Amino acid sequence: MIPRFFCPFPLHPGATVELAAEAAHHALKVLRVGAGDTAILFDGRGGQWQAALHPAGKALRATLEAFDDIDCESPLDLTLIQGLPASDKMDLVVQKAVELGVRRIQPVTAKRSLVRLSGERAERRVVHWRNIAIAACEQSGRNRVPAVAPILDLPQYLGMAAQENGLRFVCAPEATGSLRDLKAPEGPVSLLVGPEGGFEEGELLAARAAGFHPVRLGPRVLRTETAGLGALAAMMALWGDW
Repeated sequence: MIPRFFCPFPLHPGATVELAAEAAHHALKVLRVGAGDTAILFDGRGGQWQAALHPAGKALRATLEAFDDIDCESPLDLTLIQGLPASDKMDLVVQKAVELGVRRIQPVTAKRSLVRLSGERAERRVVHWRNIAIAACEQSGRNRVPAVAPILDLPQYLGMAAQENGLRFVCAPEATGSLRDLKAPEGPVSLLVGPEGGFEEGELLAARAAGFHPVRLGPRVLRTETAGLGALAAMMALWGDW
C-alpha cells in the first residue's frame, strides 16, 4: 500500500517539499522507504498528489508528479458533538469518527463530564485530537481533514447551535424514536452524545429547546465512546455512502 502523508501547506505542480520531521521519521524508520519510492501527499483542500521520495539523512523530500482529483467524502454532512469522556477515550472517538466520514467534531463539557480541561491544557488537547484526525485521514484515504473545534461548555454550544440550520439529534436511551424511522435528511446533521453517565435532565431539556430531537440506539445502553460511533455508522448506512 502506498504511504500517504498530510502536508500543512498548499501543494503546487512540480514542487519539491520536505515532509514534517515526524512523518519523515515514520517513513524512513518504520516504512523503510528509499530513493525513488512513491507516496501520496494531500494538503486538505481536496485531491491528492503522487510524489517521488528523496531521502536526505534524517530528512525526506518529495517531488510532486501527478495530481488526482479524487474525493471520497460522504454526501452526508455530519457533525459529532461529543461530551468529553474520561481517560483517552476521546482519542478513539476522534480516530474512528474520522474514518467513518464525519466532517466536524465538537467536544463539549457537560455536568457529568469526568474530565475538565481549560486554558493551555485544553488547547494542547485539541491540537492532539487534530493530529489524530490527520493520521486517520492518512490511513483511511480521506483528502479533506475534518475540523476538530475548541472545547465548549454545553450551554455555550447549545446557544450557538440554536442559530444553525440542519437536523439535530441527541442520544437518549429513554427516547422512543429510532434512526431507521426517519426520512433521509436534505441538509446537515448534528449528533449530540453525552459523557459517562449521560446528560442531566436539565441538559436534555436545553438540548431539545435548541432543536435537538431525542433518538434511541436500540434496546441496549451504550457507553459514550460506543454510542456516537454506532450512530455515525448507522447514519452512514442509512443516508450516506455505505
